[in-house]
Amino acid sequence: MVVSLQQKNQKIDSKNLKIVVLDGYTLNPGDLSWDELYSLGEVQIYDRTPETEVVSRAKGAPILFTNKTILNASILEQLPDVQYIGVLATGYNVVDIDYCHKHNIVVTNVPGYGPKTVAQMVFAHILEFTNRVYVHHLSVVNNEWSKCPDFCYWKYPLIELADKVIGIIGFGAIGREVAHIAQAFGMQVLVKTRTRPQKAPDYVKFVELDELLKQSDFVSLNCPLTSETKHLVNADFLSKMKSTAFLINCGRGDLIDEKALDYALRSKIIAGAGLDVLSQEPPPQDHFLFSCPNIHITPHIAWAARETRARLLSIAIDNLKAFLEGSPRNVI
Repeated sequence: MVVSLQQKNQKIDSKNLKIVVLDGYTLNPGDLSWDELYSLGEVQIYDRTPETEVVSRAKGAPILFTNKTILNASILEQLPDVQYIGVLATGYNVVDIDYCHKHNIVVTNVPGYGPKTVAQMVFAHILEFTNRVYVHHLSVVNNEWSKCPDFCYWKYPLIELADKVIGIIGFGAIGREVAHIAQAFGMQVLVKTRTRPQKAPDYVKFVELDELLKQSDFVSLNCPLTSETKHLVNADFLSKMKSTAFLINCGRGDLIDEKALDYALRSKIIAGAGLDVLSQEPPPQDHFLFSCPNIHITPHIAWAARETRARLLSIAIDNLKAFLEGSPRNVI
């Protein structure tokens, strides 16, 4: 049962309400305002919190916010005052939800704050493969254009998106945005989703996975990470893709068996991969994918547009306000 501070009949003095943000830097490196949160109580914001300092920093605070700082059972049992944990993200695997349920700790997250910006990143990776803007920019500033006997040249074959097929795996808010952008480019849209919606745009065709892989020129992973989807992209999956196809992952790193992807790229089983996520973040300096051909990797930034982060922060604070008023929302 959800139990708020008010439901426990504890008097809330907002001036003395201790609120601790354990790792606020990635959400707000300084370009957003925490003022609205400061208005709710006594606030302590840390850029980052190492595991060894979580308990000392969080001790005595009924309200905690975390993004990626782990709050497992062994840590939470040392924090008896905690009544509310606000996750500054959609994914909440950093919090031991079972422990929180057993001890009446309310946990909230921020769903649906950034489908448009994530879909934008999907196409940033796609367009990098089709137009190779940065490679051509480097060639120009290195005087290849100045020395060219012709008025133009290209370093890679350029690809037109119109009439190409994009296969979207997962059709939640992000998958729908990817489909919408694809349709604007004149692409054919195939979708594999666990649950087909009752209503969908007429330009979307729902298919089984094997058909999607067989037909798609681009495959975009927009499904959640679950026990069923972990390593969804494996050797068998990749072998069913076109040799000219590109894989895009702006979802979760563990959707892909990275060893299988490495082999597929080096063996030219597929044409390329654009990743915004990896299974380990930050990755080791010698990660094997760094030397892989025809891959580009961005540092988990699909969510990080300023407008999107501002929306996330606003929703997270509204979640806390709703909890303090006795009507918590976005509860896990």
